[in-house]
Amino acid sequence: MFLPAPFPSVVRRLIASLFCGLLVVTGLVTTAGSAHAITAPELRGQRAVQDITADMHGRDLKEKEFLKADLREVNLSETDLRGAVINTSQLQGADLRGADLEDVVAFSSRFDGADLRDANFTNAMLMQSRFNDAEIEGTDFSNAVIDLTQLKALCSRASGVNSRSGLSTRESLGCR
Repeated sequence: MFLPAPFPSVVRRLIASLFCGLLVVTGLVTTAGSAHAITAPELRGQRAVQDITADMHGRDLKEKEFLKADLREVNLSETDLRGAVINTSQLQGADLRGADLEDVVAFSSRFDGADLRDANFTNAMLMQSRFNDAEIEGTDFSNAVIDLTQLKALCSRASGVNSRSGLSTRESLGCR
């Protein structure tokens, strides 16, 4: 599937994921003139993370998938999660200090009480995700898509400057 370059990579990935999801729902994918069913695990392949441990500090988890994952209290500080999919996952109390979550898709995930200080959520898709009591000092949310109620709550406590981008958390959220 080809999508024009002006679309940000996260939007292109989201559209492609929706298209693939439609194929899964219909149960058909055409290859070489024949049609056959594909299951969700076959689509995920080796991108799904199976070995979740309490200390995942500094790991390279680019473009990995965490679907309905229990990441509560997990140390993900300084972890490279660029382009990861973290859907309907539990991250309450997780340590994501300094983690790179650029282009992440985190639909309906819970970051309540998580330590997100100095993390990078640039271009992240965070629809229906919750950030109650999350520590966000110095977090960069540039161009992130966040529900309006969560955005207002984040702006009410936004402070600090991200050490890599140099942007203030308030500025990256577009707080007024």
